[in-house]
Amino acid sequence: MNARAQFSSKLGFVMAAAGSAIGVGNIWGFPTQAASNGGGAFLLMYLLMILLLGYPMLVAEITIGRHGQAGPFHALQKLTKGPGRAIAGLVGLAAVLTVSLIFTFYAIVSGWFIAYALEPVAGLLGQDAAATWLTGFSTARNLVFTLAFALLSLYVVSRGLEQGIEKWSSRLMPLLLLMLVLLTGYMLTQPGAGEGLKAYLVPDFSRVLNRDVLIGALGQSFFSLSLGAAVMMLYGSYLSRRSSIPALAAQVTLLDTSVAFLAGLLILPAMYVAQHNGVAIFAEDGSLLSSDTLVFSVLPALFETMGQAQYLIAFAFFVLMIVAALTSSISMLEAPVSLAIESTGLSRLKATWLMTALCTLVSVIIVFNFGSLFGLVITLTTQYAQPLVSLCITIYAGWVWQRNKVLAELKSGCPDVEQGLFWKIWPWYVRFVCPVLVLVVIIQSIGG
Repeated sequence: MNARAQFSSKLGFVMAAAGSAIGVGNIWGFPTQAASNGGGAFLLMYLLMILLLGYPMLVAEITIGRHGQAGPFHALQKLTKGPGRAIAGLVGLAAVLTVSLIFTFYAIVSGWFIAYALEPVAGLLGQDAAATWLTGFSTARNLVFTLAFALLSLYVVSRGLEQGIEKWSSRLMPLLLLMLVLLTGYMLTQPGAGEGLKAYLVPDFSRVLNRDVLIGALGQSFFSLSLGAAVMMLYGSYLSRRSSIPALAAQVTLLDTSVAFLAGLLILPAMYVAQHNGVAIFAEDGSLLSSDTLVFSVLPALFETMGQAQYLIAFAFFVLMIVAALTSSISMLEAPVSLAIESTGLSRLKATWLMTALCTLVSVIIVFNFGSLFGLVITLTTQYAQPLVSLCITIYAGWVWQRNKVLAELKSGCPDVEQGLFWKIWPWYVRFVCPVLVLVVIIQSIGG
């Protein structure tokens, strides 16, 4: 058997893992959650929940992956003896199936970003009919750009870990950060941005302990780091044993959280700039209008008020969304590809084509049955499967895996770990606190 591929550097791992975590949920989901749940109060609670749930769970998933030197299916089995191996395998398989299904609707949404990025180009060239088609909802448009985005993901994953995922993550992540900073800087200079900045950064402490704010922050911290979706465990399996998992997980968490924070600095002021320019943002009761379609309705309406600058700003914004989506989608696709390689011995190229074809076939079925399937697949994966899988992983990390073996794995790359505060807290925290927090996410997700 060939030696398992590894990230060529710690930076490569951080870029890839952070890229996986940083996606549409950060650039779109976090700011809309913040706008809907008290702005600064939500931001404060989100940062707290990242510390309380996100980071400890991220360490657990990466540690299991590196110990197993395999994807979730085989890695979880290696923690278990006897009849429990079959159950562990099913949990790992569920994780891979969940992230594969997430890819199927993620490719559709990401295809919309490509279409919306091309719309200002068409408008600038005077191709009004093409511009209308690009932003109009149709089966043909959805099909074309879903396939286009799937091919982009296929290209990166087929190149392998070092030349594909690591190389492109290391290119795309700095590009994402640069574009985010430039767009944020521009937006903050626009009339009305100051009001949005105040709403985002100044907490209303009377809302800090509001149930909706707390539950929203907890859920966002969970989904922000791609927990329960196989990818962090998988990326951990590509990590050198000389690497310190607690330190690398902290770097990934910090980068992911920083991008979410920057996205809030862009989107919330943009909402108030749009409102200043006459675009309706909030309903009479103060709730956010069109939160689910914010980037496809409110923001394009804002761009249209910016004169000739609208074309460049709109293009740059949707390219930003494409980059964020691609850094996540390649990790999603890598999960089933890795499983196929491990289980069948297929070459990476054949496994990538096979799994991309299967996932894209499901995407196509969703496109042709959009009204009945799109929301259903999102609900099944993100509200049910992902939190349930994460709960099982927490149980394995905290209760099934023997404590001395967990310590041995963490000491590889961090030999003094048992002397520090981290080891005194983390095992007990993962065993007792994390399952409770994940259960809260599950109850809230199922209860709606």
